Amino acid sequence: MNQSPALKRNIGPWLLVFFGLGNILGAGIYVLIGKVASEAGYFAPLAFTIAALVAALSALSYAELSGRFPAAGGEVVYIQKAYKNSILSMLTGLLIAAAGLLSSSTILRGFAGYMQLFWPVSDSLIILLAVVAIGGIAIWGVKQSLRVAALFTIVEIIGLLLIMVPGMDWQTITLARLPEINIVTDPGVLAGVVTGAFLAFFAFIGFEDMVNLAEEVKDPSRTMPIAIIAALIISTGLYILISLVAVSHVSPAELGASDAPLSLVFTKITGQSPYVITLISLFAISNGALVQVVMISRLLFGMGSQFPLFSVFFQTGKLTGTPVRATLLAVVLILILALWFPLHRLAELTSTVILIVFIAVNASLIKVRRDEARYPGLLSRIQPWLGIVLTLFLLVAYFSV
Repeated sequence: MNQSPALKRNIGPWLLVFFGLGNILGAGIYVLIGKVASEAGYFAPLAFTIAALVAALSALSYAELSGRFPAAGGEVVYIQKAYKNSILSMLTGLLIAAAGLLSSSTILRGFAGYMQLFWPVSDSLIILLAVVAIGGIAIWGVKQSLRVAALFTIVEIIGLLLIMVPGMDWQTITLARLPEINIVTDPGVLAGVVTGAFLAFFAFIGFEDMVNLAEEVKDPSRTMPIAIIAALIISTGLYILISLVAVSHVSPAELGASDAPLSLVFTKITGQSPYVITLISLFAISNGALVQVVMISRLLFGMGSQFPLFSVFFQTGKLTGTPVRATLLAVVLILILALWFPLHRLAELTSTVILIVFIAVNASLIKVRRDEARYPGLLSRIQPWLGIVLTLFLLVAYFSV
């Protein structure tokens, strides 16, 4: 009898937290702050806070389900456990994979644009070399991949600290902008905060990918929920502080007009060249792509254990213990998308797909609890329902804009 392939359980809580942070921070905060500020104005920190609360509702559902069903495949497993419907769970897996592929392709396009400042060659060559390097790291081993991702995440956080520490001038933050903040007499401000929160929500996408590493995590029933919540709390704190500093030193109009808003903030605060922050942005972007490749390969591996159509991916390399075939497919598809498809709207499509999946995951938790006749306290009971309602609100708002 052939033994089913097994992923190595060598991921501790800290590596998992850094994996989640790297995916959440990714390139989002480095490019998104300008768009949020252009909508929410000086209330950008409030927009990020609202977005964090909405994301937290789904994160709690992911945390509980990942503890109950710690298996590679994440959302696919949750849908199957809740509804016992193979077609529905397979479609969910394909949606997640599509979102990851689209996101990675968009990220690599952004990487090529930043790299042009240091190495002015064709975008195609930069993308090709980046995809090969990322694929090689992902195949090398999950522990090695996550160590690289953790290193890149530390670099990302250092970049944010380089802006936050010199920019935390409380007199500037609390007093200088007060005459310009008027939420009472300007009815457009509230609408801007809501739109800004919708945009800011995209910056929190990423914690859901952590569940696809469940089969490689030590003591997953305990580690997964803690790591998901920790990653979301840390990223929320960083987002609120960096947005507070940004709008305190640079006007929302300037931030919205800039293609590299944090580089602009860094220059305004320190008076130095933005090349340091630009270089750090490259680390942030490549980290986001690496994390997505790791996620997609684990998702395909998990689907291979459940669906005959994907059984070819239910295999690990003898030397690396990683899903090599699934990783190679992910790398090839990302390369094709990044080189030949128009990507200016792919980020929006990715977010739309993830919002749909969040609704399905919250609904799955409700169904699982009902099937087990498990009824927690009132707050815990209404949490997935609130997750569905607020996620639907954001989705409807997106198509209404």
